[in-house]
Amino acid sequence: MITIGIIGKTNVGKSTFFAAATLKDVEIDNRPFVTINPNEGIGYVRIKCVHTEFNVKCNPKNSICIDDYRFIPIKLLDVAGLIPGAHEGRGLGNKFLDDLRQADALIHVIDASGSTNEEGIPVEPGSRDPEEDIKFIEKELDEWFYSIVSKDWAKFSRTIDLSGKDLVEALLSKLSGISVNRSHIIETLKTTKLENLKLMQWTEQDLRLFAKTLRNISKPMIIAANKSDLPQSRDNIKRLKEKYKWVIPTSAASEMALRKAAKAGIIKYIPGDSEFTILKPINEKQKNALDYIKVNVLEVYGSTGVQEAINTAVFDALGMIVVYPVEDERKLTDRNGNVLPDAILLKRGSSPKDLASVIHTELAKGFLYAIDVKKKIRIGENYQLQNNDVIKIVSTTARPS
Repeated sequence: MITIGIIGKTNVGKSTFFAAATLKDVEIDNRPFVTINPNEGIGYVRIKCVHTEFNVKCNPKNSICIDDYRFIPIKLLDVAGLIPGAHEGRGLGNKFLDDLRQADALIHVIDASGSTNEEGIPVEPGSRDPEEDIKFIEKELDEWFYSIVSKDWAKFSRTIDLSGKDLVEALLSKLSGISVNRSHIIETLKTTKLENLKLMQWTEQDLRLFAKTLRNISKPMIIAANKSDLPQSRDNIKRLKEKYKWVIPTSAASEMALRKAAKAGIIKYIPGDSEFTILKPINEKQKNALDYIKVNVLEVYGSTGVQEAINTAVFDALGMIVVYPVEDERKLTDRNGNVLPDAILLKRGSSPKDLASVIHTELAKGFLYAIDVKKKIRIGENYQLQNNDVIKIVSTTARPS
């Protein structure tokens, strides 16, 4: 399962973001280091369900379908807040960084209103430039990666160069503990132009460049510009959007309120929607709260940003697509008659054989061909799967029960 780490300095709304995305109770307070042990929960990516293209009613097994939208589970990890100097062990820095090893991508929650200082202590809104938080978090992550890459480098580089071992395999073995794969290392070597240099020739500058590039490639980061409802946030968000690739205006507190109201049956609201519908009479306090969210968040940004941040991390930063495997291409069912039961997240560029491997290794071993159910054509193992493909795998080996 894809793992997304939720990071940031203390007291910017990380735990509120996590709780809103998972509806899991966590300790939320207005003080530093509330989160000490990482909170793990299930969040979801949202995509229009393919059942709408076939005019059928689906019966999901590994996911959820709500009003024609398929919600596919991912793991969310809310870790302890960072402060400057974390890579040197300041605050809970070492623990924070260790907790991040398993993350595939990162959502960096910042206080877009500038109402918390570098230590996470509340200050007057607008008195802190949120870009400074982006810079210091990136620095801490880069220094962390550098410490891992450069550890025992002299001995490591000499051993590899003299042995003639494959460069990629050697680096992969050294860095496997931070969820780095072959493609990450190959892309990093190509980007940094270090692929043809002997390891012993790498300078400290080369090592730092490699570590920073590898961090960007292996753990891409989305910026969730939280507290977007506050007036001080708007200009900051506009400015940040011009400088950074993925900046999502976010109001985690608004998302939390909407999800709780929906769970209580007060409103109809699907995570990621741009509006909600009131279902029952509400009191003045509830009305004012919902009006505030509507006017200051939904009408300004189009959503609370929580679902958009998760979707951006998975579909854009990680480059995933959704594919629906079936066993009966005419009825769109599995062997038990469930219609479009599974929605599988795969890397863009994956093949039908890659899909077979995800379903079961035995299915991949006996792979013959696949059927594109929409186009009603046979496709081979070199075909690149597309988002929302519906695929039947034909194999000499039956899928185990």
